[in-house]
Amino acid sequence: MCGRYASSRKPEDLVEEFEISASGGNRVEEALAPDYNVAPTKPVYAVMERSPSSRDDPEPQPPQRQLRVVSWGLIPSWAKDPSIGNRMINARMETVAEKPAYKRAFASRRCLLPADGYFEWYPTQVKGKSGRPLKQPFYIHPQDGGVMAMAGLYEIWRDPDKAEDDPDRFRWTCTVLTTEAEDAVGHIHDRMPLMVERDRWSAWLDPDVAGRDDLLSLLVPAAPGRLEAFPVSTDVNNVRNNGPELVEPIPAEDALA
Repeated sequence: MCGRYASSRKPEDLVEEFEISASGGNRVEEALAPDYNVAPTKPVYAVMERSPSSRDDPEPQPPQRQLRVVSWGLIPSWAKDPSIGNRMINARMETVAEKPAYKRAFASRRCLLPADGYFEWYPTQVKGKSGRPLKQPFYIHPQDGGVMAMAGLYEIWRDPDKAEDDPDRFRWTCTVLTTEAEDAVGHIHDRMPLMVERDRWSAWLDPDVAGRDDLLSLLVPAAPGRLEAFPVSTDVNNVRNNGPELVEPIPAEDALA
């Protein structure tokens, strides 16, 4: 699974990196602070393609690539209770096209979730007070320091308790697609977020591409050797902790044995 990640890039950098439309594609009203401990329900950046909406223009406009802020934890459009999003942070590649919570979004509401890297926890030989193994956190990121474009889905949930003219009546949420981990990181955890390679961004984001097999063929685990993993401080265990020190490697002797 993917339960925490780091995202420190500025929106203007993401606009350039993901070639966001110059004509109003940047929908970020206020930049998010660099977050080195992104947890479920937090606001995150998402790249998507949507047709510009305008009541004054009766002609449909072609989709444009946009950068938006959404909340991590997908709320299906049909959900009655938005708290369902708290546990829908990941969607498995193997079942995403069939699961009722995800299949509509998979068909036409796909996105990219920019990340610096993500965290996983590995059980160790050290026992805690409960008698269970303590877990050592690892930070997994591209060796070249580039941005990770995680495959995601997004939904727009209408809050029935808010008035039609309430600007907060729509809630934008997302989930991260996962797959079996590649060998280099599979020893840490058996699942990992799916990456979308740059040459496949356009096809993945295109809402008109809807064939199940066509879409699944765009998703592949990270190429062997592209990612590296190293142990980091257990400070990342607490979502209140935040800062670049959380993604710094710690000496081997300081890691849990």
